[in-house]
Amino acid sequence: MSLPAPSARVPKIGLEEHFITPGLTDYLLYDFPHVPEADKKQLLGLLSDFGEGRLSAMDRAGIEIAVLSVTGPGVQAEPDAAIAIARAAEANDALAGEIARRPHRYAGFAHLAMQDPARAADELERCVRQLGFKGAMVNHHTNGVYLDHPSNDVFWERLQALDVPLYLHPGNAFIKPHVLAGVPELHQPMWEWTTETATHALRLVVTGVFDRFPRAQLILGHAGETLPYMLWRLDSRYQFVATERRLKRPPSAYLRENVSVTLSGQFADVPLQAALAALGSERVMFSADYPYESLSEAADFMDTTPLPDAVRAAVAAGNARRLLRL
Repeated sequence: MSLPAPSARVPKIGLEEHFITPGLTDYLLYDFPHVPEADKKQLLGLLSDFGEGRLSAMDRAGIEIAVLSVTGPGVQAEPDAAIAIARAAEANDALAGEIARRPHRYAGFAHLAMQDPARAADELERCVRQLGFKGAMVNHHTNGVYLDHPSNDVFWERLQALDVPLYLHPGNAFIKPHVLAGVPELHQPMWEWTTETATHALRLVVTGVFDRFPRAQLILGHAGETLPYMLWRLDSRYQFVATERRLKRPPSAYLRENVSVTLSGQFADVPLQAALAALGSERVMFSADYPYESLSEAADFMDTTPLPDAVRAAVAAGNARRLLRL
């Protein structure tokens, strides 16, 4: 299939496009995936670039706006709550400065220290109301505490009141599952992060977070971390195993009404079509997962995958504009 010229690209908005600041680099390097040192150095350079390198890559891909977020794990890995709070705020201020330089190209997701949910809620409100951010991204659990923990209800209440989404980004298991022993290939991005993030999202569903906060909106990357394939079985087995059912509706209802997905790192027809069929075309959005994935590869897929024109436009940019009010 021939690829379109850059001038003919469908307009796109990217929602999982990462950056790093000096104060957060050590968290990234502590448990970086096993890649050659030259590749690691290149990734760090791309993560730190807000200038012409990133912008020209966006232009070639037809990405009009990138919603930038701190690459994982960020302060989710910091054991000291006070340090985490300070470094998250520093990262948010740095991002706000970059957005102010290029307000028509960049937007932001807040980085939050979930070690203190009340302070995280306050920081989210500051980022949304004062800095103009479009929501938040949390990098999986925070020192083993997941977002369904009752202490986080104060955060979910504020998220719902602000009417902005939370992007749940992958991260390492708190305790490495025995099934991953001896198979380092399956650690981190190849498989571990998928099962971790999907399970985290299902914790939010089955513990009733979306019953308590029915207008809260969650975003998952990687075409939904396999969950769009699983809706029928989730409903069937919930009926089978939940002797004291806590939910008002079947699990699939929450995934269809409280969750949107992006295509970050899933540039293939099968996962895209599964997400569209399971969740509806209004809940699927483009993303690249830059710089860990190629912007041009992501754009080529979005421009050429077989879709009706209206669906392509909605997935590429329209749904993001509506959800984030861009």
